[in-house]
Amino acid sequence: MKSSKKPLILLSIILVAVFNANAQFLLGGGSTKPAVTGRITALILDSLTRKPIDYASISLVKVKDNKSVNGAVTDARGKVVLQNVTADDYRLTIGFIGYKTKTLNVKTTPEKPDHNVGSVYLSPVTGNLKEVAITGQQAMIENKVDKLVYNAEQDITNAGGDATDVMRKVPMLSVDINGNVQLRGSAVRVLINGKPSGTMANSVADALKMIPAEQIKSVEVITSPSAKYDAEGSGGIINIITKKKTAQGVSGSVNTTVGTRSNNGTFNLSAKTGRLAVTGNVGVNHAYPQNSKVVTFNSATIDGVTNTVLQDGYSKWSRLGYNGSFGLDYDINAYNNISSTVKMNRFSNGGPGSSEILRNGISSTNIRDMDMSFNNLDWNMDYRKTSKKEGEEFSVSAQLSAGRNGSDFTNLFTSAGVPDVMILGHNTGKNNEYTVQTDYTYPFSKTTTLETGLKGIFRNIISDYDQAAQDFDYDQNVAAAYGVMGFKLSKKITVKAGLRAEYTRINGLAGNSFNFDNDYFNLFPSMVISQTLKGMSTVKLSYNRRVQRPSLFYLNPFRNESDVFNPMEGNPKLLPELSDNIELGYSTFIKGSVINVSLFYRNTQDVIESAIRPFLDNGISKTLKTYINVGTSQSYGFNVFGSYNPKPKWTLMANMGLNTYEINSTQNNVNTGTFLNYTAFLRSAYALPGGWSTELWGVLNAPKRTFQGKTDMMYFYGGAVKKEILKKKATIGLNVLNPVNRDLNIKTTNTTASSVQRTDIHYPLRSFGLNFSYNFGKMNFNAQPKKKKGINNDDLKKEEQQGGQMGGGAN
Repeated sequence: MKSSKKPLILLSIILVAVFNANAQFLLGGGSTKPAVTGRITALILDSLTRKPIDYASISLVKVKDNKSVNGAVTDARGKVVLQNVTADDYRLTIGFIGYKTKTLNVKTTPEKPDHNVGSVYLSPVTGNLKEVAITGQQAMIENKVDKLVYNAEQDITNAGGDATDVMRKVPMLSVDINGNVQLRGSAVRVLINGKPSGTMANSVADALKMIPAEQIKSVEVITSPSAKYDAEGSGGIINIITKKKTAQGVSGSVNTTVGTRSNNGTFNLSAKTGRLAVTGNVGVNHAYPQNSKVVTFNSATIDGVTNTVLQDGYSKWSRLGYNGSFGLDYDINAYNNISSTVKMNRFSNGGPGSSEILRNGISSTNIRDMDMSFNNLDWNMDYRKTSKKEGEEFSVSAQLSAGRNGSDFTNLFTSAGVPDVMILGHNTGKNNEYTVQTDYTYPFSKTTTLETGLKGIFRNIISDYDQAAQDFDYDQNVAAAYGVMGFKLSKKITVKAGLRAEYTRINGLAGNSFNFDNDYFNLFPSMVISQTLKGMSTVKLSYNRRVQRPSLFYLNPFRNESDVFNPMEGNPKLLPELSDNIELGYSTFIKGSVINVSLFYRNTQDVIESAIRPFLDNGISKTLKTYINVGTSQSYGFNVFGSYNPKPKWTLMANMGLNTYEINSTQNNVNTGTFLNYTAFLRSAYALPGGWSTELWGVLNAPKRTFQGKTDMMYFYGGAVKKEILKKKATIGLNVLNPVNRDLNIKTTNTTASSVQRTDIHYPLRSFGLNFSYNFGKMNFNAQPKKKKGINNDDLKKEEQQGGQMGGGAN
């Protein structure tokens, strides 16, 4: 199938707009090129404890005219960076309540515009040391106008774990046993430093297991994304901020876990000198194969005849994954930055299995094997330009994503007196995605900011799904533009409002018989109003409209018959989901304790869900699983997160959510009624003397509903003991998961008017693991990382259960 010329036209329009915007940006800065400026950096520490002092005030004054030219406050690590400093003689003054003010002389020259002051020690005022030590701690949870931030680096119990362990502690999120992350009962889009990843698109659960907890600086929960984000459906956005590119010199880390269930290891290396930063990492994850008992029962009545099939057997799946990345970041000067990152990933899930089959009283045996692979390459190029006007920024980003997914299966049926029957299948899915994006931010004042941007996404999906070489060929092109205005109505009320416009063009071919061609235009408004109250409290009201398009997993018409009696296939006729979301949130901080409460309402049209239907195949009754636009959903709910410190080193945490489930459709004759879904996460962590720490946690998930059935309630729990060693450069620990119960019993029942399907899985979960992490190199955090603009393709709906397949397991 030949691609349409329209994507090329869209790309040309976007590129012209990019160059025009850049030209306007340059003209706005004046006709003369600004002189090269530099930066002044410093690390502010307590002279007695040698700990960093955050929120210390820094001022820069010219010596010759005693005029203040710059200023800032230190971050959580005591770091400060003053940008756009012209060559001259200065006085640098550092002050903080409870400490003696210190003044230093600093000189920069055109030949050496950057000046690293190094470590500056402030002396506490007598009698105020205790008060200052408490003030200098950064809150673990921060509430901002459009997101909630969990500062993972402040939680010492994260050492030795992976990103999945961190996600369980993040407010409003729930993590199931496979490692899939949900927000208020819906799947979320996970970004790394503001950028998507092909690996996340294929398997969020597997990708999270490859990220050591020590690499994570913070996790941002964006429940009501503004119009600058791609339309992302009924869920939200999770942005994982890593610690990379913040250290001068050479530094790195080694993390490894060896356990009865899974093993993983990662090696990270970062080098930064002057304006150039280089980062790289490699990782591997392997889950031992273990038997999962699987029992499936099907009963269907077709043409007045009832057929039953009972399969009683096991699957012995394992998981193996590799990943690696390499990144470059260079500050051309104080106003221009370029960066590029290449990421490569490979995961595979699968293994053998066997079942005893009883079909209408006739016995047989099925010996099977299944392998699924996910391969991805992501390449990003970013250019960022700032100006002397603080907050003004122009950026251009481009991204190439190439994915290759494979599915292979064999089934050998044996029965007494009947010749053996072999059924096999193979599928290769290719997903190529090209994106170009430009963003511009202009601050009219300190309280009013405009954000605008253009974006083009060009996707091509090809799936070889038939032995006769018939393909599924699918093109999807999206052109988007947005504008967001942020401003203050008063000292305590902040507003962020925007509008996004998207044009989508789709055409494709499925086999030799089904062609489809469609285009649609949508407007997506967003608004959030935040008001600060007394006592460090905040209340927020937000609204947004989103679209969520089906990804390859949902569209691919390849029929996977790894379970012959329960085959699966995608549906290329799926329409995108459209959702309207309203949220009311309240946050408060009381003497170190955090309480966050949110109420929400969500209306989603053309909800995509799995559906089963019985059919006859050569006289054999089977149940096909596919995906359909089932109807309209209305959901109400709330989430409560609380963190409390009974003692300074003891933290109690609870995260509980509840939402309604209801689907209605006149066309599909669906009316499920209203059900309640709930999740709960409880945690207790205690830091002991001598670098020891302990942790206990538990997860409870309510029955999960679909319009045809439900999955029963499940719970799991774990604990850890960790010890800092080698002068706090390393951590060694022991983790345990479900020590009392070996298996997690997962029961699912689906019904139609003429059929019943039940599955009963005994998933081996109990595990013990020993982990070790070590940080090496010189870690001088004197360069504050810049916030990068990048590609955020978060509009595709992903299959919730792709990652962490049964048999993969968590350590």
